[in-house]
Amino acid sequence: MRRVYLDHSATTPVDLEVATLMMTYYTEKYGNPSSVHSFGREAKQALEEARNQVAELIGATPQEVIFTSGGTEADNLAILGTAESMRKKGNHIITSAIEHHAVLETCEYLAKNGFELTVIPVDEEGLISVEDIRKAIRPETILMSVMHANNEVGSIQPIAEIGKLAKEHGITFHVDAVQSLGKLPIDVNEMNVDLLTVSGHKIYGPKGVGALYVRKGVRVSALVHGGGQEKKRRSGTENTPGIIGFGKACQLAGQRMAEDAMNETKLRDKLINGILQRIDYVKVNGPSGEKRLPNNVNVSIRFVEGESLLLSLDMLGIAASSGSACTSGSLDPSHVLLAMGLVHEIAHGSLRFSLGRQNTEEEIDYVLEQLPKIVERLRMMSPLYDQVIHAKQA
Repeated sequence: MRRVYLDHSATTPVDLEVATLMMTYYTEKYGNPSSVHSFGREAKQALEEARNQVAELIGATPQEVIFTSGGTEADNLAILGTAESMRKKGNHIITSAIEHHAVLETCEYLAKNGFELTVIPVDEEGLISVEDIRKAIRPETILMSVMHANNEVGSIQPIAEIGKLAKEHGITFHVDAVQSLGKLPIDVNEMNVDLLTVSGHKIYGPKGVGALYVRKGVRVSALVHGGGQEKKRRSGTENTPGIIGFGKACQLAGQRMAEDAMNETKLRDKLINGILQRIDYVKVNGPSGEKRLPNNVNVSIRFVEGESLLLSLDMLGIAASSGSACTSGSLDPSHVLLAMGLVHEIAHGSLRFSLGRQNTEEEIDYVLEQLPKIVERLRMMSPLYDQVIHAKQA
């Protein structure tokens, strides 16, 4: 059976060059970076090279990069660490309605423990208004957390403008860039970002490793205590092979970003246009053009359920999702689509296709050949669709 992987926003395959390098540090150069002997120094040197590679991709200095176990831990460290260190200055936090659950649930936890939270709405394209953020700022605001690009609908936020606003008011600004890393240019200085979350497995690196950029001078209290690794901000023996793989993946992403974006945009537009031409009652969710991630396609197909679409596609070897990978097992509709104003029954019929480096036009043709047949079959079982057809014939 043919297999087509279109769920790269959930995770990516590890690049062969990355995997080969990592294996060396599992089996040959396996020292603990904290050890003073040659094995440890060898591992430490490679770890610091990886720190350089991550820093270079985001326009930071190596000393500002803290390695974590992934994006979720980095988000928690940024938000909880800032709240703890800034508690005496204020207790107000601003975020958006379409953040990843790693941000939203962490902010909601703080809201239950003495902090005040303002959640900024988005428009029908999933975009945030800078003016809405400006109006939400208070004297006691200590943190703003806004994602660079949404993981479900691909909307790219005006981060530089928000960062400028945060800087003017002396507010710490955190950005979750897990989905945009390697797809969009990032410069933490030009964007006025104080804290930035990134992750390895979205850019053809390993799972279980990420990083938090912490601008020099920004105070973040540690959540994990122990041996004092990572400048005492994240204790614990470093995942050396994972970090080295992450660093290599960042280096490769920087080299291939322009080419990947061009190819993925071409396939993205082919898929969106093909779906709209072949299937009725379809809504494209999210913005168009340059305001959308180059690899993101999100559509709501009326009179069918997303879960049924996913299972039917999977039976034909096509992997997609109905939203965030972290919540795709849930029967609840996407909080992102609801925040954009979609009603429950339309949000339930959503599909996300996320393209990657290896995808081809032939694979998109295969999806466009199979998806209309699946939709037609599922709609034949829908009483709501039957009512629409009869109404049109009347």
